Amino acid sequence: MAQDLITGLARLVPRDAGYRHSEGNADAHIKTTLVGSHVAVPVEDGRLCLGTWQSLYLAEFDGPRVRKVLIAPVEAGA
Repeated sequence: MAQDLITGLARLVPRDAGYRHSEGNADAHIKTTLVGSHVAVPVEDGRLCLGTWQSLYLAEFDGPRVRKVLIAPVEAGA
């Protein structure tokens, strides 16, 4: 599944497509816009509440590089 996502995004947003963004990472910005940069997942009894076919992936479109991942609780109803 993860490889299918990578392949599909590369097909939709190729790295060298003549973007105006001059830093050479415009494709990474577009891919991040498509997939999002954050997610909220409910937790019940210490376990992620994901559906049968759901998974979480950390995707780095502008790397490799070191990133920090923040996992923080959110109060119900907040």
